[in-house]
Amino acid sequence: QVQLVESGGGSVQSGGSLRLSCAASRYTYSSGCMGWFRQAPGKEREGVGTIDSDGRARYADSVKGRFIISQDNAKNTLYLQMNNLKPEDTAMYYCAADSFSGPAICARMSPSRFAYWGQGTQVTVSS
Repeated sequence: QVQLVESGGGSVQSGGSLRLSCAASRYTYSSGCMGWFRQAPGKEREGVGTIDSDGRARYADSVKGRFIISQDNAKNTLYLQMNNLKPEDTAMYYCAADSFSGPAICARMSPSRFAYWGQGTQVTVSS
């Protein structure tokens, strides 16, 4: 059973930075697709960014230029560096993985395509 455990959330002021981590067990980083999603109260879960098996990262327009996804295969860890945070970035952030999604599907950032999810980590940005 694949397990994903997020960490690194917290409270910051607008313009600040945070780095989220997602430690994976029983999952091969070199295959499939991994991504970050977020969900604010009363809103649907949305894609923040994904990285495919070729190492190509894609981002939602709302975070492009501010957030960076990276991975350390040796540590089985996925990261989300969040810079210039805004109050509208406040949400629960989730790490997700899927073993069978190719690059094209990975790029769509559709939550329904991901089989494995972490428990989430809260990010709160104050103005």
